[in-house]
Parts: sequence; structure tokens; C-alpha cells
Amino acid sequence: MRLLPRLASACALVALLAGTAQAAAPWRQVGSDARGGVSGLAHEGAGTALVVHDNKRSGQPRLSRLAYGADRAAVTPLAWRGAEPEDLEAIEAIPGRPGEYLAVAARGIVHRLEVTGSTATVAGYTPLPAIGTGDDFEGFALVARDGRYAALWADRGDGPDRPATLYAAPLAFAPWGEPTFGAVTKRALTAPHPTGAGVHHVSDLSVTDSGRILVGSAADAGDDGPFDSAVTDAGQVVLTGSGRVRISLTARPVPLGTFPGRKVEAVECLPGGDALLGTDDENRGGQVRTAPYCGT
Repeated sequence: MRLLPRLASACALVALLAGTAQAAAPWRQVGSDARGGVSGLAHEGAGTALVVHDNKRSGQPRLSRLAYGADRAAVTPLAWRGAEPEDLEAIEAIPGRPGEYLAVAARGIVHRLEVTGSTATVAGYTPLPAIGTGDDFEGFALVARDGRYAALWADRGDGPDRPATLYAAPLAFAPWGEPTFGAVTKRALTAPHPTGAGVHHVSDLSVTDSGRILVGSAADAGDDGPFDSAVTDAGQVVLTGSGRVRISLTARPVPLGTFPGRKVEAVECLPGGDALLGTDDENRGGQVRTAPYCGT
């Protein structure tokens, strides 16, 4: 979730985005193979975002900068300084700390990054709290309210017999940036679409300015597909005046959009009310587009 001072750049950003409040923009290719999928997105500035890739081998891209607009989308890999994480799945800007981000790997390790120009430096790392047996994390989001912070993250789940687990906790940052998590609450979450074997009920998370929880969900039958995915308004998160985090999930959520043939793994609310979506279509690479999902 964005802090109010960042809304000053909203007009410039919206002017670059394709589509209107009534229509989503077209998909635009940003990666041509399995190394170029979009696993997570973080708004950086007007017309730019950071992209994490779920690569595992040394030397493969971990982080790129996406430049996008009404008629273009292109990624430029950033230099990575520090230990190379395996399988990055989500990234969020740290509220009030320009150029600093939290990136989460599938096994629950949070990497604190400092991004300057074309270089990302690992400034520290810490495990998520309350990791459950078999958890495989793909979604992560931050909430900011009146100087207080909270984090939401999710195990992706697997098919009809393993719903996703949505976790939430208050969050604080030390002066040097280290995150500290408070008491953890959790909820089971089953996506309304796709359904069947191999469904990951949460492929990413984002939170609107009003506290709505947007959830990406996805399924694939292998590196060449077929793929299917959706974005759903799953419920509400409230960060109270005392710093407690309360989550209420919708009993029968309805997808805001479904995407046959694509595997949406990144959902990022932007200033102005649009969502930036990204896909990790394995051997087919990655694509991005905007959609009007984040307005209040």
C-alpha cells in the first residue's frame, strides 16, 4: 500500500498507462523464456516498477527494472550485490524509506534490498515468522497507516486439499531498516478460480488504499502450460489505532478478472487506482498489463 506523499506522482503515472478506468490495457511481452517471468512487482516511480524473477542458478537475473507506458513495456536487469537468493517470488517497497525494498523467497526468507541506479544491494535478511510445514510463499504485501505498518504474506496452497494460508502481523523497522514482526494471525483461503489439481490459491497479494485484499491465483500443467489465472477481491485488512491487524475474508469471493492461457504471479496496486499485473508463463516468458482493480 502506498503512503499519501507518493500520490503526488499519480497524475504522471496515470498519463503513461494504457487503458482507462473502464478498460484494461493490452498484455505486453517483457520476457521471452523461463528466466524472464514476472514473479513479483513493486511500484518504483512514475512509469517504472521493480520485477523479481524466480531464478535459481547463479548468475541468472534476480531483479529487473520495468519501464512501461501506453505503448511500451521493457525490462532491464539490475546488478545484484550480495548472496544470490533462490526463487524470489514477491517484492514490496518499504514505506517511508525511498529506494529500500523487501523481497521474499519461496521458503520464507525476507531480503532487505537497497536499490541505487542500476544496482541492488542486499542489506540484510530474516525469516518470516510462524512458517508452517510445507509452506511455499508467493504473496507478500505491506500496509501503512498513520505511521504504523503491517505485513501480509501467504503460502500459495496446492489444489483442493490444501488451501492457501494468509498470514498477517504488525511490522516495525529498526533505524537501520531491519524488519520486526509482531503477533501473527492466519486464515485459510481458497480461490474461486482456477479450480482443480495444481491450483495455487495465492500467487501474489496487494492491498488497496481502502484496505481491500487483492489476490492472484494461478494454475499450470507444466512449463509449456496450459495456464489459467485470476485476480480476486478476497476481503479486507484493518490496521487499528493500537497497531493490531484484523483480516476479514469474503465468504464467496468473485474474481475481478480471469486470464485463460496466462499465469498471473504478480499483482501491484498503483497510485491512481489501477493494478499492474505480471505473468510467469514459464517457457513463454513474462507479460505485463494494467487493469482497473485497485480503486476504492
